[in-house]
Formats: sequence, structure tokens, C-alpha cells
Amino acid sequence: MRTLVHISDLHFGRVDAALLAPLRERIEALAPHLVVVSGDLTQRATREQFREAKAFLDTLPHPQIVVPGNHDVPLYNVFQRVLSPLGKYLSIVTSDLEPSYIDDEIAVVGVNTARSLTWKRGSIDRHQVDAAMNKIGALHDRVAKIVVTHHPFDVPEGHAESNLVKHASHAMNVFAKCGADILLAGHLHHTRTSHSARRYRIPGHSALLVQAGTATSVRGRGEPNSFNALHLTRDEVSIERWHWDGASRAFELGGCERFCRAPDGWHPESHFLETKGLPRM
Repeated sequence: MRTLVHISDLHFGRVDAALLAPLRERIEALAPHLVVVSGDLTQRATREQFREAKAFLDTLPHPQIVVPGNHDVPLYNVFQRVLSPLGKYLSIVTSDLEPSYIDDEIAVVGVNTARSLTWKRGSIDRHQVDAAMNKIGALHDRVAKIVVTHHPFDVPEGHAESNLVKHASHAMNVFAKCGADILLAGHLHHTRTSHSARRYRIPGHSALLVQAGTATSVRGRGEPNSFNALHLTRDEVSIERWHWDGASRAFELGGCERFCRAPDGWHPESHFLETKGLPRM
């Protein structure tokens, strides 16, 4: 079994500093095999904000998979946004925009969906999809395959379709051929798990689309600050939601969803219990 911590939308420059130490303490207690950061490390992509974000990430467990978000591209400095949109990210945070981590149980690949010309909306192109496929396509079926982006492949009701990563349908079809199991994203400051089959309807494939809220930003958009912890094997995954509790001044467990694998994709654990005639726990 592997444990992944999934944090997103830190937004250094607009963080609640009181959350940083409790967040680090909770993540350390979970003892993750991998920490995944799905973008928006900063609020306005300044050097100071990137340095603050990097200093905080350095205090968290390693290894880490970190991808940029749209807020990591300068908004108001058009010169930088066009000529070197992720220059400060590359020089301060990491030189790898699309990192990967692979062991004998999990394969996690990051994809950069941040773009300079369409600042808020993200995109994934064919070259990036092919690169991800080359990393995970030939791996053994017993390895759980996970793709990390900032922009999501699904949006909850009430959110604009423009928040979807551009070219999502093409990417999802290729990821299905690779056997991608889970896609992690952020961007919306909204915590949610959905099934890819509800939107993309690819025969015989249903990945879990997991979105994280904002871990530390003061802009919660109606939700408490939160992050995800995934405990997974090839055939089972538990997704825990850890929410900030102002009373206890700590991140507390806010809920847990459990899924099991079937030939046509992931199903809630309750589906298998009902099929077997077993009571829910």
C-alpha cells in the first residue's frame, strides 16, 4: 500500500500563516510515500512568493511531485508572461515542469497545464499527452497509474465548463489506453471526487477524478482549507479529506471515500458490499 498526500493552491502571498505549521504536522503524521502539489504555489508569481513556497515545501516530506498552476505565471507583467512565463518557477522551485515518480506500486506523472496566453484557462497538448503515455503506458497492470495537473478534467455543478483543461477529451482517451487510474487536480478550491465515465464515456474505462481544495489560501470560496490523503493499492483506494478546524487549530479528518476496482473501472466500496449482500460498515 502507498500513501499519497495531495495538496493544492497554496497561494503564497495570500496564505493564512497560522495554517502552515499545523499542515506540516498533519502531513508528517500521515508519513506519505509521496507528496503531490497540484499547482498555484503563489498568488502573483513574484520571486519572494516563490521563495516562500519553496521554503515551505522543503519542510514537507520527500519525494514530491510539483506542477505549476496559472497563478504561477505572471499576470500583470506582460513581458515576463510572454517571454518567460515560468522562469521564476523554474529557477526557484524546480527545473522539471513535468516530473514523475515510479516505483513497484505506483506511477505518478505531472503535466504542466499552465499557459501564458490564456492565463486562467489551462491546456494539455498532444506532445504532453504522448510524453505521459511513454512514461506509464508500458508499465505492468499491477502498478497504479496517476496523472497530476493543475486544471481539472471535470467540474462540479455550478462551475463554468471553461475551467476544464483544454483538449481534455483527447487526453482522457489516451490516458484510458494507458490504464490511468486516478487524475489529481486543483484550481477550483473545491474538494470533490468524480468518475471520468460520467463525462467522457470511454468504453471499459472509469478513472477517479480527484480535486483538492486550497490548503493554505485565505480565499476558500466557501470551503474550509483542506487537503487529500490517498491510501491505495492497485485494487483499492481510500481518499481522506483533511479539513482545517478552527476550534482545535488543526487539520482534522472530515470524511473518507473508499473505492474498489472492477473490470469497468472504480466503484464505491458500498457497491461491492451490496452486490455481495453484506452490510455497510
